[in-house]
Amino acid sequence: MLWAAALVLAVLVDWRLGEPPVRWHPVVWMGNYLGWAGRRVAPTTATATPDYKSFSLAALMWWAGAATVYVAAWFLQKSILQLPQALGAWSGSLLAVLLLGLLLKPLLAWAMLKSEVLAVEAALGESLDAGRQRLAWLVSRDVAALTEGQVRESAIESLAENLNDSVVAPIFWFVLLGLPGAALYRFANTADAMWGYRGTRNGRVWEWAGKWAAWADDVLSWLPARITAVLLMVLDYRTEWRALGQQARLTPSPNSGWPMAAMALCLGVRLGKPGVYTLNPALREPASWDTPVAIFHARNAVLALVLYAVVAMILIERWL
Repeated sequence: MLWAAALVLAVLVDWRLGEPPVRWHPVVWMGNYLGWAGRRVAPTTATATPDYKSFSLAALMWWAGAATVYVAAWFLQKSILQLPQALGAWSGSLLAVLLLGLLLKPLLAWAMLKSEVLAVEAALGESLDAGRQRLAWLVSRDVAALTEGQVRESAIESLAENLNDSVVAPIFWFVLLGLPGAALYRFANTADAMWGYRGTRNGRVWEWAGKWAAWADDVLSWLPARITAVLLMVLDYRTEWRALGQQARLTPSPNSGWPMAAMALCLGVRLGKPGVYTLNPALREPASWDTPVAIFHARNAVLALVLYAVVAMILIERWL
């Protein structure tokens, strides 16, 4: 029950209070390390041959950061789990739930994700340029030439993709491996977001330096991404399961296409990235009312996930 209570507390704190201050945010610390390391492993010029040196250095830096994050989270969790013995079963357990929940909370970001997507829609209500500028906070793609519909598509796609990255996958790994699992996943996902590019970004070439980070995130996100899609589809009356797999495979990513395809099917709209892929190409582009509906579907998926996770942790505890 301690694990389940900590998860519920973390989700409640996230919904009510949002993100902690930047200086105390562990994901920001991860990003600072990855930024520092990235400047040392990614070259400024491309090579005509495979750059195994950059690949190896980046992999070593990734493992160093991942090991530090995992061990730190493991040590904190171990110390917290000793509190019931040190302080007594009742008071120690309450303090353990509080501390574990507060440490897990920064690894979840539902409230921030929801507010950012709604902010893009609000900005579109002002002007197309305002919508583009706000979307640039949320996605890495070039937004300068996007139409209003494409801006909205990008925001809804980001909602679906980050529903997995910021909520479902961290909770999935928390259920399996506790706080170290959730922390390791967020490190891997942050590394992919900062390093996992096939070309040049911010003056550095990531074709080889970012490969390991991209592979690691693909592996750790594989099952959670499909769970995210199932959660979205199960809670919608239009369960087009065959179409889900067909549409998900249209994207170049092995994982992000699943929650995006599920969201497109739930809304009955077209989603896509210009020049790369289009999901549900025969359907209409999203309208302004589709954004709050997408938030509704994502919120229900989060609630269902928490319920399933709590039940799973209680059952695991009884079996063990």
